Amino acid sequence: MSRSNMHLFDLPDEILLLILKKLNNIDVLYSLLDVNNGRLDILAQENIFINNLKFDSVNDISLISRFCIDILPRIHCYVKSFTLHSSFMECILLAKKYPNLTELKIIHFQQDFISKYFTNESIRAIFEVQITNLILVNDDSYEMADSFKNYTTNIYAHILSFFKNLKKLNVVESTDEPYPPLSLCDLSLNTFSSSILTHLYINVYTLNDCLYLLDGRLQQLTTLSVHVHIIDDSSTIVHSKVILPNLKCFSLQTFDRFEQYNKILSLLRRMLFVESLTLYIRLKDQNRVIDGTSIQHDILDNMPKLQLFTFYIGADLDTIDLSNEDIQKTLTTIGQSATSTLNHDISNKIMYSIFSLPFAFVTIRELGNSFPDILFNSVTSLLVRDAHAFKHEFFVRIARSFPLLRWLCIANFQSQSSYDMNTFTIDNNQSYSIIEYPHLTSLDVTYAHIDYAEQFLNERKVLVPCLTKLSVMNVELKR
Repeated sequence: MSRSNMHLFDLPDEILLLILKKLNNIDVLYSLLDVNNGRLDILAQENIFINNLKFDSVNDISLISRFCIDILPRIHCYVKSFTLHSSFMECILLAKKYPNLTELKIIHFQQDFISKYFTNESIRAIFEVQITNLILVNDDSYEMADSFKNYTTNIYAHILSFFKNLKKLNVVESTDEPYPPLSLCDLSLNTFSSSILTHLYINVYTLNDCLYLLDGRLQQLTTLSVHVHIIDDSSTIVHSKVILPNLKCFSLQTFDRFEQYNKILSLLRRMLFVESLTLYIRLKDQNRVIDGTSIQHDILDNMPKLQLFTFYIGADLDTIDLSNEDIQKTLTTIGQSATSTLNHDISNKIMYSIFSLPFAFVTIRELGNSFPDILFNSVTSLLVRDAHAFKHEFFVRIARSFPLLRWLCIANFQSQSSYDMNTFTIDNNQSYSIIEYPHLTSLDVTYAHIDYAEQFLNERKVLVPCLTKLSVMNVELKR
Protein backbone atom coordinates (compact mmCIF):
# COMPACT_ATOMS: atom_id res chain seq x y z
CA MET A 1 0.00 0.00 0.00
CA SER A 2 1.48 3.35 -1.02
CA ARG A 3 1.82 6.13 1.51
CA SER A 4 -0.14 9.30 0.65
CA ASN A 5 1.54 12.64 1.29
CA MET A 6 -1.17 15.21 1.92
CA HIS A 7 -0.48 18.84 2.71
CA LEU A 8 -2.72 20.88 5.01
CA PHE A 9 -3.73 23.05 2.07
CA ASP A 10 -4.93 19.98 0.19
CA LEU A 11 -7.85 19.70 2.62
CA PRO A 12 -11.19 21.19 1.55
CA ASP A 13 -12.38 24.40 3.22
CA GLU A 14 -15.00 22.53 5.27
CA ILE A 15 -12.33 20.34 6.91
CA LEU A 16 -9.99 23.27 7.48
CA LEU A 17 -12.80 25.17 9.20
CA LEU A 18 -13.50 22.22 11.49
CA ILE A 19 -9.83 22.21 12.49
CA LEU A 20 -9.64 25.96 13.00
CA LYS A 21 -12.80 25.97 15.14
CA LYS A 22 -10.91 23.88 17.70
CA LEU A 23 -8.48 26.78 18.18
CA ASN A 24 -8.83 30.07 20.03
CA ASN A 25 -10.16 32.64 17.55
CA ILE A 26 -7.56 35.19 18.67
CA ASP A 27 -4.82 32.71 17.71
CA VAL A 28 -6.51 32.04 14.38
CA LEU A 29 -6.69 35.72 13.49
CA TYR A 30 -3.16 36.46 14.71
CA SER A 31 -1.66 33.53 12.82
CA LEU A 32 -3.61 33.48 9.54
CA LEU A 33 -4.45 37.06 8.60
CA ASP A 34 -1.82 38.69 6.36
CA VAL A 35 0.30 35.57 5.82
CA ASN A 36 0.29 35.91 2.03
CA ASN A 37 -2.26 33.16 1.56
CA GLY A 38 -5.57 34.40 0.22
CA ARG A 39 -7.43 31.19 1.07
CA LEU A 40 -6.42 31.25 4.76
CA ASP A 41 -7.08 34.97 4.86
CA ILE A 42 -10.67 34.39 3.76
CA LEU A 43 -11.22 31.48 6.16
CA ALA A 44 -9.91 33.52 9.10
CA GLN A 45 -12.55 36.15 8.41
CA GLU A 46 -15.47 33.74 8.85
CA ASN A 47 -18.05 35.11 11.30
CA ILE A 48 -17.22 32.47 13.88
CA PHE A 49 -13.74 33.97 14.28
CA ILE A 50 -14.50 37.69 14.09
CA ASN A 51 -17.91 38.22 15.74
CA ASN A 52 -16.82 37.48 19.32
CA LEU A 53 -13.26 38.38 20.26
CA LYS A 54 -12.04 37.05 23.60
CA PHE A 55 -8.81 38.56 24.90
CA ASP A 56 -9.27 37.22 28.45
CA SER A 57 -6.20 34.95 28.34
CA VAL A 58 -4.00 37.39 26.42
CA ASN A 59 -1.19 39.27 28.21
CA ASP A 60 1.19 39.69 25.28
CA ILE A 61 1.58 43.41 24.55
CA SER A 62 2.98 42.75 21.07
CA LEU A 63 -0.08 40.65 20.19
CA ILE A 64 -2.42 43.39 21.41
CA SER A 65 -0.44 45.96 19.46
CA ARG A 66 -0.68 43.99 16.20
CA PHE A 67 -4.42 43.55 16.68
CA CYS A 68 -4.91 47.27 17.22
CA ILE A 69 -2.75 48.30 14.25
CA ASP A 70 -3.39 45.58 11.64
CA ILE A 71 -6.21 43.20 12.48
CA LEU A 72 -9.03 45.17 14.12
CA PRO A 73 -9.10 47.84 11.38
CA ARG A 74 -9.86 45.02 8.89
CA ILE A 75 -12.64 43.29 10.83
CA HIS A 76 -14.06 46.10 12.99
CA CYS A 77 -17.42 46.18 11.21
CA TYR A 78 -18.09 42.54 12.11
CA VAL A 79 -17.20 42.61 15.81
CA LYS A 80 -20.27 42.11 18.01
CA SER A 81 -18.68 41.16 21.34
CA PHE A 82 -15.43 41.82 23.22
CA THR A 83 -13.96 40.06 26.24
CA LEU A 84 -11.25 42.39 27.54
CA HIS A 85 -8.84 42.82 30.39
CA SER A 86 -9.52 46.27 31.82
CA SER A 87 -5.90 47.32 31.22
CA PHE A 88 -6.30 46.77 27.44
CA MET A 89 -9.70 48.44 27.24
CA GLU A 90 -8.64 51.81 25.89
CA CYS A 91 -6.18 50.48 23.31
CA ILE A 92 -8.64 48.04 21.77
CA LEU A 93 -11.84 50.07 21.93
CA LEU A 94 -10.18 53.13 20.39
CA ALA A 95 -8.39 51.20 17.62
CA LYS A 96 -11.42 51.62 15.36
CA LYS A 97 -15.16 52.21 15.45
CA TYR A 98 -17.27 49.06 15.98
CA PRO A 99 -20.75 49.79 14.64
CA ASN A 100 -22.12 46.34 15.58
CA LEU A 101 -20.57 46.03 19.04
CA THR A 102 -23.28 45.37 21.66
CA GLU A 103 -21.70 43.02 24.22
CA LEU A 104 -18.78 43.68 26.54
CA LYS A 105 -17.17 41.40 29.13
CA ILE A 106 -14.63 43.13 31.38
CA ILE A 107 -12.05 40.98 33.14
CA HIS A 108 -10.53 42.21 36.43
CA PHE A 109 -13.13 44.91 36.94
CA GLN A 110 -12.39 47.15 39.94
CA GLN A 111 -14.09 50.22 41.32
CA ASP A 112 -11.50 52.62 39.88
CA PHE A 113 -12.75 51.56 36.44
CA ILE A 114 -15.57 54.07 36.82
CA SER A 115 -13.36 57.12 37.23
CA LYS A 116 -10.86 55.92 34.64
CA TYR A 117 -13.14 55.14 31.72
CA PHE A 118 -16.45 56.87 32.29
CA THR A 119 -14.75 60.24 31.78
CA ASN A 120 -13.13 59.22 28.47
CA GLU A 121 -15.39 60.82 25.85
CA SER A 122 -14.54 58.36 23.05
CA ILE A 123 -15.15 55.26 25.19
CA ARG A 124 -18.09 56.93 26.88
CA ALA A 125 -19.97 57.08 23.57
CA ILE A 126 -19.58 53.30 23.11
CA PHE A 127 -20.72 52.56 26.66
CA GLU A 128 -23.67 54.91 26.65
CA VAL A 129 -25.19 54.05 23.30
CA GLN A 130 -24.01 50.67 21.97
CA ILE A 131 -23.61 48.24 24.85
CA THR A 132 -26.75 46.26 25.65
CA ASN A 133 -25.10 43.27 27.36
CA LEU A 134 -22.47 43.87 30.08
CA ILE A 135 -20.56 41.19 32.03
CA LEU A 136 -18.29 42.30 34.86
CA VAL A 137 -15.78 39.87 36.39
CA ASN A 138 -15.47 41.71 39.68
CA ASP A 139 -12.05 41.72 41.36
CA ASP A 140 -13.11 43.91 44.29
CA SER A 141 -13.20 41.86 47.49
CA TYR A 142 -16.12 41.57 49.87
CA GLU A 143 -14.05 42.97 52.74
CA MET A 144 -12.63 45.98 50.91
CA ALA A 145 -15.91 47.84 50.55
CA ASP A 146 -16.18 50.50 53.27
CA SER A 147 -19.94 50.28 52.90
CA PHE A 148 -22.08 48.07 50.67
CA LYS A 149 -24.53 50.95 50.27
CA ASN A 150 -21.74 53.25 49.10
CA TYR A 151 -20.51 50.59 46.68
CA THR A 152 -24.05 50.16 45.39
CA THR A 153 -24.50 53.90 44.86
CA ASN A 154 -21.05 54.61 43.41
CA ILE A 155 -20.61 51.49 41.29
CA TYR A 156 -23.75 49.46 40.54
CA ALA A 157 -26.21 52.35 40.32
CA HIS A 158 -23.71 54.41 38.33
CA ILE A 159 -23.28 51.60 35.81
CA LEU A 160 -27.00 51.15 35.34
CA SER A 161 -27.55 54.85 34.71
CA PHE A 162 -24.44 55.26 32.54
CA PHE A 163 -25.13 52.41 30.10
CA LYS A 164 -28.34 53.91 28.80
CA ASN A 165 -29.31 50.97 26.56
CA LEU A 166 -28.28 48.19 28.90
CA LYS A 167 -30.63 45.20 28.84
CA LYS A 168 -28.46 42.52 30.45
CA LEU A 169 -26.12 42.93 33.44
CA ASN A 170 -24.13 40.05 34.88
CA VAL A 171 -21.68 40.57 37.78
CA VAL A 172 -19.60 37.47 38.52
CA GLU A 173 -16.79 36.56 40.91
CA SER A 174 -13.25 36.36 39.57
CA THR A 175 -12.14 33.92 42.29
CA ASP A 176 -13.74 31.87 45.04
CA GLU A 177 -13.94 35.04 47.13
CA PRO A 178 -17.20 37.05 46.91
CA TYR A 179 -17.33 40.62 45.66
CA PRO A 180 -19.18 43.51 47.42
CA PRO A 181 -22.90 42.72 47.14
CA LEU A 182 -25.70 45.02 46.09
CA SER A 183 -27.36 46.66 49.09
CA LEU A 184 -30.50 48.78 48.57
CA CYS A 185 -31.80 49.11 52.12
CA ASP A 186 -32.63 52.77 52.93
CA LEU A 187 -31.78 53.89 49.39
CA SER A 188 -34.34 55.62 47.18
CA LEU A 189 -36.47 53.81 44.61
CA ASN A 190 -34.53 55.63 41.88
CA THR A 191 -31.26 54.04 43.01
CA PHE A 192 -30.39 51.16 40.70
CA SER A 193 -33.45 51.55 38.50
CA SER A 194 -34.05 50.98 34.81
CA SER A 195 -37.01 50.91 32.46
CA ILE A 196 -35.31 48.59 29.92
CA LEU A 197 -33.14 46.12 31.87
CA THR A 198 -34.44 42.58 31.25
CA HIS A 199 -31.73 40.29 32.71
CA LEU A 200 -29.88 40.74 36.00
CA TYR A 201 -27.37 38.37 37.64
CA ILE A 202 -25.82 39.73 40.85
CA ASN A 203 -24.91 39.07 44.48
CA VAL A 204 -27.11 40.86 47.02
CA TYR A 205 -26.46 41.44 50.70
CA THR A 206 -29.80 40.37 52.20
CA LEU A 207 -33.06 38.80 51.08
CA ASN A 208 -34.60 42.27 51.49
CA ASP A 209 -32.31 43.50 48.71
CA CYS A 210 -33.70 40.81 46.43
CA LEU A 211 -37.21 41.99 47.30
CA TYR A 212 -36.24 45.61 46.64
CA LEU A 213 -35.18 44.60 43.12
CA LEU A 214 -38.75 43.41 42.57
CA ASP A 215 -40.46 46.52 43.96
CA GLY A 216 -40.98 48.17 40.55
CA ARG A 217 -37.59 49.77 39.96
CA LEU A 218 -36.83 47.21 37.19
CA GLN A 219 -40.13 47.15 35.33
CA GLN A 220 -39.09 45.02 32.35
CA LEU A 221 -37.12 42.39 34.25
CA THR A 222 -37.70 38.91 32.83
CA THR A 223 -34.70 37.10 34.39
CA LEU A 224 -33.36 37.61 37.91
CA SER A 225 -30.57 35.54 39.44
CA VAL A 226 -29.31 36.47 42.92
CA HIS A 227 -26.90 35.01 45.41
CA VAL A 228 -27.98 36.19 48.88
CA HIS A 229 -25.28 36.60 51.51
CA ILE A 230 -27.53 36.95 54.56
CA ILE A 231 -31.16 36.17 55.27
CA ASP A 232 -32.13 38.15 58.36
CA ASP A 233 -34.78 36.23 60.29
CA SER A 234 -35.44 39.26 62.51
CA SER A 235 -36.30 41.63 59.63
CA THR A 236 -39.80 43.12 59.84
CA ILE A 237 -39.73 45.05 56.56
CA VAL A 238 -42.99 44.61 54.65
CA HIS A 239 -42.56 44.25 50.90
CA SER A 240 -44.94 44.33 47.96
CA LYS A 241 -47.11 41.31 47.22
CA VAL A 242 -47.90 42.45 43.69
CA ILE A 243 -47.79 39.73 41.03
CA LEU A 244 -44.73 39.87 38.72
CA PRO A 245 -46.17 39.33 35.21
CA ASN A 246 -42.91 39.88 33.29
CA LEU A 247 -40.66 37.60 35.33
CA LYS A 248 -40.00 34.32 33.51
CA CYS A 249 -36.77 33.02 35.09
CA PHE A 250 -35.80 33.29 38.77
CA SER A 251 -32.82 31.93 40.66
CA LEU A 252 -32.08 32.39 44.37
CA GLN A 253 -29.11 30.83 46.10
CA THR A 254 -27.83 31.33 49.64
CA PHE A 255 -25.38 29.43 51.84
CA ASP A 256 -26.70 31.21 54.93
CA ARG A 257 -28.90 29.04 57.15
CA PHE A 258 -32.19 30.68 58.11
CA GLU A 259 -35.55 29.92 59.74
CA GLN A 260 -38.17 31.91 57.84
CA TYR A 261 -38.89 29.57 54.94
CA ASN A 262 -42.26 31.30 54.58
CA LYS A 263 -40.48 34.41 53.31
CA ILE A 264 -39.27 32.44 50.32
CA LEU A 265 -42.70 30.91 49.73
CA SER A 266 -44.37 34.33 49.93
CA LEU A 267 -41.99 35.64 47.27
CA LEU A 268 -42.59 32.67 44.98
CA ARG A 269 -46.36 33.14 45.15
CA ARG A 270 -45.88 36.41 43.26
CA MET A 271 -44.27 34.54 40.36
CA LEU A 272 -47.28 33.08 38.57
CA PHE A 273 -45.62 33.40 35.16
CA VAL A 274 -42.16 32.04 35.99
CA GLU A 275 -41.14 29.19 33.68
CA SER A 276 -37.70 28.39 35.15
CA LEU A 277 -36.95 28.34 38.89
CA THR A 278 -33.66 27.63 40.66
CA LEU A 279 -33.44 27.41 44.47
CA TYR A 280 -30.49 26.66 46.72
CA ILE A 281 -31.47 27.24 50.34
CA ARG A 282 -30.43 25.97 53.79
CA LEU A 283 -32.98 25.98 56.58
CA LYS A 284 -32.65 25.59 60.33
CA ASP A 285 -34.96 24.93 63.27
CA GLN A 286 -37.89 23.84 61.13
CA ASN A 287 -40.95 22.29 62.79
CA ARG A 288 -41.92 20.29 59.70
CA VAL A 289 -40.24 18.17 57.07
CA ILE A 290 -39.58 19.84 53.71
CA ASP A 291 -40.10 16.91 51.35
CA GLY A 292 -41.71 16.17 48.00
CA THR A 293 -45.22 16.63 49.38
CA SER A 294 -44.46 20.12 50.71
CA ILE A 295 -42.59 21.05 47.51
CA GLN A 296 -45.68 20.14 45.51
CA HIS A 297 -48.09 21.98 47.81
CA ASP A 298 -45.98 25.05 48.66
CA ILE A 299 -44.27 25.70 45.32
CA LEU A 300 -45.37 23.71 42.30
CA ASP A 301 -49.13 24.12 42.83
CA ASN A 302 -48.66 27.91 42.99
CA MET A 303 -46.54 28.25 39.83
CA PRO A 304 -48.73 27.02 36.94
CA LYS A 305 -46.30 28.09 34.17
CA LEU A 306 -43.25 26.36 35.69
CA GLN A 307 -41.41 24.10 33.25
CA LEU A 308 -37.97 23.71 34.85
CA PHE A 309 -37.31 23.43 38.60
CA THR A 310 -33.71 23.00 39.80
CA PHE A 311 -33.35 22.85 43.56
CA TYR A 312 -31.33 22.00 46.64
CA ILE A 313 -32.97 22.35 50.06
CA GLY A 314 -30.98 21.42 53.15
CA ALA A 315 -32.49 21.48 56.63
CA ASP A 316 -32.28 20.09 60.15
CA LEU A 317 -34.88 18.80 62.59
CA ASP A 318 -35.00 17.76 66.20
CA THR A 319 -34.95 14.00 66.38
CA ILE A 320 -38.19 12.46 65.14
CA ASP A 321 -39.12 9.16 63.58
CA LEU A 322 -37.96 9.93 60.05
CA SER A 323 -35.93 7.93 57.56
CA ASN A 324 -34.39 8.75 54.21
CA GLU A 325 -36.76 6.23 52.66
CA ASP A 326 -39.71 8.27 53.98
CA ILE A 327 -38.44 11.37 52.19
CA GLN A 328 -37.60 9.45 49.01
CA LYS A 329 -41.17 8.18 48.67
CA THR A 330 -42.58 11.71 48.71
CA LEU A 331 -40.21 12.88 45.94
CA THR A 332 -41.97 10.65 43.43
CA THR A 333 -44.94 13.04 43.53
CA ILE A 334 -43.18 16.07 42.02
CA GLY A 335 -42.88 14.67 38.51
CA GLN A 336 -39.11 14.96 38.09
CA SER A 337 -35.92 13.16 39.05
CA ALA A 338 -34.82 13.99 42.61
CA THR A 339 -33.22 12.33 45.61
CA SER A 340 -32.35 12.96 49.25
CA THR A 341 -29.80 12.40 52.01
CA LEU A 342 -30.33 11.98 55.75
CA ASN A 343 -27.79 11.82 58.56
CA HIS A 344 -27.43 12.94 62.19
CA ASP A 345 -25.14 15.67 63.46
CA ILE A 346 -23.22 15.61 66.74
CA SER A 347 -26.21 17.04 68.67
CA ASN A 348 -28.33 14.16 67.35
CA LYS A 349 -30.39 16.45 65.12
CA ILE A 350 -31.53 15.06 61.82
CA MET A 351 -29.63 16.69 58.97
CA TYR A 352 -31.18 16.12 55.57
CA SER A 353 -31.35 17.50 52.05
CA ILE A 354 -33.48 17.06 48.96
CA PHE A 355 -32.28 18.00 45.49
CA SER A 356 -33.07 17.68 41.81
CA LEU A 357 -31.03 15.50 39.48
CA PRO A 358 -28.66 15.85 37.82
CA PHE A 359 -27.09 17.92 40.62
CA ALA A 360 -26.49 21.45 39.30
CA PHE A 361 -24.78 23.40 42.10
CA VAL A 362 -21.14 23.95 43.13
CA THR A 363 -21.54 23.56 46.90
CA ILE A 364 -22.98 21.08 49.40
CA ARG A 365 -23.06 21.78 53.15
CA GLU A 366 -25.28 18.95 54.46
CA LEU A 367 -23.52 15.67 53.75
CA GLY A 368 -22.75 12.80 56.10
CA ASN A 369 -21.90 9.11 55.99
CA SER A 370 -24.99 8.28 53.97
CA PHE A 371 -25.30 9.80 50.51
CA PRO A 372 -26.43 8.48 47.11
CA ASP A 373 -23.95 6.75 44.84
CA ILE A 374 -24.11 9.31 42.03
CA LEU A 375 -21.71 11.72 40.35
CA PHE A 376 -21.67 15.31 41.59
CA ASN A 377 -19.73 16.67 38.62
CA SER A 378 -20.51 20.33 39.36
CA VAL A 379 -19.47 20.36 43.04
CA THR A 380 -16.16 22.00 43.92
CA SER A 381 -16.89 22.86 47.58
CA LEU A 382 -18.04 20.34 50.20
CA LEU A 383 -18.64 20.30 53.95
CA VAL A 384 -19.10 16.87 55.56
CA ARG A 385 -20.35 16.32 59.11
CA ASP A 386 -21.87 13.45 61.03
CA ALA A 387 -22.42 12.10 64.54
CA HIS A 388 -20.43 8.99 63.57
CA ALA A 389 -16.80 8.80 62.51
CA PHE A 390 -15.85 8.90 58.85
CA LYS A 391 -14.03 5.72 57.82
CA HIS A 392 -11.48 5.41 55.05
CA GLU A 393 -14.13 3.99 52.72
CA PHE A 394 -16.19 7.17 53.14
CA PHE A 395 -13.38 9.26 51.66
CA VAL A 396 -12.97 6.72 48.84
CA ARG A 397 -16.63 7.34 47.97
CA ILE A 398 -16.19 11.12 48.25
CA ALA A 399 -13.26 11.07 45.82
CA ARG A 400 -15.26 8.95 43.39
CA SER A 401 -18.51 10.95 43.59
CA PHE A 402 -16.91 14.44 43.65
CA PRO A 403 -14.18 14.30 40.97
CA LEU A 404 -13.70 18.10 40.74
CA LEU A 405 -13.56 18.85 44.46
CA ARG A 406 -11.31 21.81 45.34
CA TRP A 407 -12.41 22.76 48.90
CA LEU A 408 -13.20 20.20 51.61
CA CYS A 409 -14.20 20.91 55.20
CA ILE A 410 -14.52 18.04 57.69
CA ALA A 411 -16.56 18.69 60.84
CA ASN A 412 -16.38 15.55 62.96
CA PHE A 413 -14.80 15.16 66.41
CA GLN A 414 -15.33 11.39 66.45
CA SER A 415 -12.06 9.48 66.25
CA GLN A 416 -11.59 6.99 63.48
CA SER A 417 -11.40 3.53 65.05
CA SER A 418 -8.04 1.93 65.72
CA TYR A 419 -8.93 -0.71 63.14
CA ASP A 420 -9.64 1.92 60.51
CA MET A 421 -6.41 3.80 61.22
CA ASN A 422 -4.07 0.82 61.54
CA THR A 423 -5.33 -1.66 58.97
CA PHE A 424 -3.64 0.28 56.18
CA THR A 425 0.04 -0.51 56.56
CA ILE A 426 2.96 -1.14 54.25
CA ASP A 427 2.64 -4.88 54.86
CA ASN A 428 -1.14 -4.92 54.45
CA ASN A 429 -1.65 -2.54 51.56
CA GLN A 430 -4.52 -4.51 50.07
CA SER A 431 -6.92 -3.46 52.83
CA TYR A 432 -7.35 0.11 51.59
CA SER A 433 -6.67 1.72 48.26
CA ILE A 434 -4.80 5.00 48.23
CA ILE A 435 -7.29 7.83 47.66
CA GLU A 436 -6.45 10.66 45.26
CA TYR A 437 -8.02 14.11 45.23
CA PRO A 438 -6.35 15.56 42.11
CA HIS A 439 -7.93 19.05 42.32
CA LEU A 440 -8.16 19.62 46.09
CA THR A 441 -6.44 22.90 47.01
CA SER A 442 -7.93 23.63 50.45
CA LEU A 443 -8.59 21.31 53.40
CA ASP A 444 -10.25 22.53 56.62
CA VAL A 445 -10.09 20.18 59.62
CA THR A 446 -10.34 22.91 62.27
CA TYR A 447 -13.47 21.30 63.73
CA ALA A 448 -12.41 17.71 63.30
CA HIS A 449 -10.52 15.03 65.19
CA ILE A 450 -6.79 15.03 64.45
CA ASP A 451 -7.20 11.59 62.84
CA TYR A 452 -8.55 13.27 59.69
CA ALA A 453 -5.59 15.64 59.34
CA GLU A 454 -3.29 12.65 59.85
CA GLN A 455 -5.10 10.68 57.16
CA PHE A 456 -4.90 13.44 54.54
CA LEU A 457 -1.24 14.19 55.29
CA ASN A 458 -0.24 10.53 55.02
CA GLU A 459 0.65 9.85 51.38
CA ARG A 460 0.15 6.12 51.92
CA LYS A 461 -3.53 6.85 52.48
CA VAL A 462 -4.42 10.03 50.56
CA LEU A 463 -2.76 11.90 47.70
CA VAL A 464 -3.49 15.64 47.46
CA PRO A 465 -0.95 16.93 44.90
CA CYS A 466 -2.54 20.39 44.58
CA LEU A 467 -3.14 21.10 48.28
CA THR A 468 -1.97 24.63 49.13
CA LYS A 469 -4.07 25.50 52.19
CA LEU A 470 -4.55 23.50 55.40
CA SER A 471 -6.67 24.79 58.29
CA VAL A 472 -6.16 22.88 61.55
CA MET A 473 -6.00 23.57 65.29
CA ASN A 474 -2.37 24.43 66.07
CA VAL A 475 -2.30 22.40 69.29
CA GLU A 476 -3.57 19.35 67.43
CA LEU A 477 -1.05 19.76 64.62
CA LYS A 478 1.82 19.90 67.14
CA ARG A 479 0.56 16.74 68.82
